[in-house]
Amino acid sequence: MDVKRCVWAVLFAFHSGVAYGYELQSKPDPSDARATARWMVSQNLWGVLSTISIDLGGAPFGNVVSFSDGPPGQGSGIPYFYLSLLDPTPRDVLKDSRCSFTISEAPLGTCGDTDPENPTCSKLTLTGKMKQIDRNDPEADFAAKALYSKHSEMPDWPKDHNFQYFKLNIEGLFLIDWFGGPKPLTVAEYFQAGWGFSR
Repeated sequence: MDVKRCVWAVLFAFHSGVAYGYELQSKPDPSDARATARWMVSQNLWGVLSTISIDLGGAPFGNVVSFSDGPPGQGSGIPYFYLSLLDPTPRDVLKDSRCSFTISEAPLGTCGDTDPENPTCSKLTLTGKMKQIDRNDPEADFAAKALYSKHSEMPDWPKDHNFQYFKLNIEGLFLIDWFGGPKPLTVAEYFQAGWGFSR
């Protein structure tokens, strides 16, 4: 194996989750929009969370954030976040909860040499409202389990940075995974049981 192929193999292994103790599941057929969307949310580790900025007079503000929808093999489809209130993003959503969250197939390594903007390299934007999860809420336990299972350094992040659990209540989806424009996909369809996911 030449050096280029060796480096690619290492990067693919890292991005596919092997470094986090789980393996990337096979990509669904592009004709199955629901499975593709759930696969992307369950396999990805980070994305861009866009909010209505209170510091920029209501202009959109995108921020790279880590997330998880559940422990490996237990994806809920709901993105959970662990955000510091020192960061502008959670302060934005506590003022105006409307936001969008965008993820790409590209970091998973399954697009190969295809450009990330190529329609065959899937991209998904979830729109909705962000909600802070009270630490006394039983859902906070699931959020912690989901996030820590894929982001092992999170439990050691500074306590004085006031990290809080959040989740995105999804109200709309924009998925492109092939030529022909966005795939029609409702929230109800997205959350239907199947394809090995538990909610």
